[in-house]
Amino acid sequence: MRWRKTKQSTNIDDRRGQGPAHSGMAVAGLLRFLPFLLKTKVGKLILVVGGIYLAYQYFTGGSGMMDVQPGSGAMQQQEGAQTGGLPASDEEAQFVAAILGTTETVWSKLFDGQYPEPQLVLYNNITQTGCGMGQAQSGPFYCPADSKVYLDLSFMDELKKLGAPGDFAFAYVIAHEVGHHVQNVLGTNKQVAQMQQQASETDANRLSVMLELQADCYAGVWGYYVHNDMQLLEPGDIEEGLKAASSVGDDRLQEMAGQAVQPDAFTHGTSEQRASWFRKGFESGNPKDCDTFQNLQ
Repeated sequence: MRWRKTKQSTNIDDRRGQGPAHSGMAVAGLLRFLPFLLKTKVGKLILVVGGIYLAYQYFTGGSGMMDVQPGSGAMQQQEGAQTGGLPASDEEAQFVAAILGTTETVWSKLFDGQYPEPQLVLYNNITQTGCGMGQAQSGPFYCPADSKVYLDLSFMDELKKLGAPGDFAFAYVIAHEVGHHVQNVLGTNKQVAQMQQQASETDANRLSVMLELQADCYAGVWGYYVHNDMQLLEPGDIEEGLKAASSVGDDRLQEMAGQAVQPDAFTHGTSEQRASWFRKGFESGNPKDCDTFQNLQ
């Protein structure tokens, strides 16, 4: 994928090495000396001060400031100091910023310039989000409450383990999460959440599948413009994207975990469905063709 000469997004909040991850190390240090600290008044004072500091770090992510976003119902971190201007040597982060920049170009065009750009948060292991505590083990995710995509770069290695290597495979993942932001802007997320509250567990899962497949289709729409308008794709890129979509199908993940395939428990769709909807968006370039709620296969 020819991404190096594209305009990079400045909507990157780089929290790597900040906040809760550091707090965990501090906790380990305090526990190590706990028996000694409890023996003296000074030691007890250190524990109190240390506890206050760790609580501060935990809830602010080390950024030093917090504010409440109107209507979110949750406290949010203000953007970290390391927004944009990523080091040239940090190629993975440069790649993420470039791909996010292409999504901004595509969706701004499709929204006639009225596209509210999401922010993408880079973090290590764990971070505070508008949807609660985010963890890398859950994979990349989008939080509707704060309109941010959360990404731990270690997921690049996870994709390789799933048999989906390549830069376009990871670009698909970013485009998929941005697809959820598009759903949030259009009100789809809210509508689905309301329907899920009144649905059975099986039907709620089915609605989740529809939502995820639509995000796959939106990722395909992004791919259409990246290929036809920006001329960024190279031979084999589309195959990488299709392989990535297929590698994270519910049926495949259940099989890899040694479980029996249980369709009622699906929340993202089968490998075939995910690849099919990505291809549909890529071939049409029209978001209106991504109505998975009417055409779920």
